[in-house]
Amino acid sequence: MPEQFAAAAALLREAIAGGAFPAATVEVGRANGPLWRDATGRLTYDPDSPPVEPGTIFDLASLTKVIATTTLAMRAVDEGCLRLDDPVKLWLREWRGADRDTVTIRDLLAHSSGLTAYLPFFRDYTGRFEFEHAIGSLPLEYEPRSRSIYSDLGFMLLGFILENAHPPGPAFKGAPGTLDPSRRLATQFHRLASYFTAEPLRFTPPRAWRVRTAPTEVDEWRGRLLVGEVHDENTWALGGAGGHAGLFATAAAVGAFARAVLRTISGEPIVASPDTLRMFMCKTDVPGSSRALGWDTMLPTSSCGTKLSPSSIGHTGFTGTSLWIDWERDLYVVFLTNRVYPTRANEAIRKVRPRLHDAIIAGLETPGF
Repeated sequence: MPEQFAAAAALLREAIAGGAFPAATVEVGRANGPLWRDATGRLTYDPDSPPVEPGTIFDLASLTKVIATTTLAMRAVDEGCLRLDDPVKLWLREWRGADRDTVTIRDLLAHSSGLTAYLPFFRDYTGRFEFEHAIGSLPLEYEPRSRSIYSDLGFMLLGFILENAHPPGPAFKGAPGTLDPSRRLATQFHRLASYFTAEPLRFTPPRAWRVRTAPTEVDEWRGRLLVGEVHDENTWALGGAGGHAGLFATAAAVGAFARAVLRTISGEPIVASPDTLRMFMCKTDVPGSSRALGWDTMLPTSSCGTKLSPSSIGHTGFTGTSLWIDWERDLYVVFLTNRVYPTRANEAIRKVRPRLHDAIIAGLETPGF
């Protein structure tokens, strides 16, 4: 392990000993490759549980919003399939009402659509049709664009819109109203992921991955410990893939995505055109919001600590995951844990995340590195 990261590594081991999470992997790197990788702890708190390895797979939760949904939205914009100022009602028949006529794709990406943060739809609904109707007919919580409330619901709708906007495959001969499988969110993303990594990164992981997957929660609703099965209940009710959650991956796979973002910012059209990515990275003008389009931006109170550049972009995931990209430093930090094992009530990671990022930056600023 490089000496510059010794303090960060010690912090991870301290966090595991203190019960913040049982398992963690980290990757720090630049556009040309990783600088430091670490795998710490065991898959559970059981002393006989398998040790964490660099290839351990984690439920990414809301990192799905930026890695999959936001990236597919950028590509759809580039390809002319979608425009940011398209009204949502143009793409979703269930989105109807005078209070939401002006809500756009941009508003969904900026979490400023008026939608509430979360509702447990899984208790009453299953599948896209039922979810789309339930969200589309839900009263808005606030006037669109007057504020920003981080909303899973808006990204569920973005997933549906991306399916509608994607052109059908030339060989598709389904009945009218039938969704071409090639247009499904998971299928679109699996094609995209193959461009930048061969590492595990996908929705609905195969059963063979379970032996190397970190468990999440003992789910009372499903009555079992979740291993290789999406933690988010609404995503589960959607079949395992949603615009807001559902991806599973290794730290190396998320690192490969981060490198693709850094290279795109530098001018290579990998995840999208460089101009489109830079547009999505800009903080919106929504009052009081730190949000860009899909991404969050750096604040002194962010999960990334206090030392990253103000222009940094990132996101967190409910299961204990995060990705931050400091493009001015040509730097990314991937941090994956299963902090919800065995219960989501454990929020000790909130104090660990900023300290870890600050320790990483302090190490990189060591003279001679």
